[in-house]
Amino acid sequence: MNQFDDWKKNLDRFFGNDFWGDFEGLVKPPLPQMNLYQYDNELLCMFSIPGLNDMNKVDVFVDHAVLEIKGIVEVNQKGGQQVKGEIMQGAFERKIDLPYPVRSDKIQASYKHGLLIIQLHRLISDTSNKNRIRITNLEDD
Repeated sequence: MNQFDDWKKNLDRFFGNDFWGDFEGLVKPPLPQMNLYQYDNELLCMFSIPGLNDMNKVDVFVDHAVLEIKGIVEVNQKGGQQVKGEIMQGAFERKIDLPYPVRSDKIQASYKHGLLIIQLHRLISDTSNKNRIRITNLEDD
């Protein structure tokens, strides 16, 4: 993996820092993975975040027509050495441009079975306000 990082740094130096950004999604998919569903006046965002035990380790922000999530996933398996790792872990951050502005006063976020589900509603006015959204853990139900 160090050879790949060196190769990437050399390309960045030669072509500029923005060069690699065009290809990064092809080599490394954005994490966490998500699905976005659009309805008439509603958006449903589903993020795959397995192993999330503490809802305070994830922040969800909505600002007009941008959804931002960031946090930390810790997968702690004691007593062994990881031989292969494909499950997302560690810090993550992702911003998603939404197809239309959403209301900051009518947002619901919940987590169940490894999915963070965020329900957003279309904004009729044209104001911008970034708010942290509380996540309800449905695992305890």
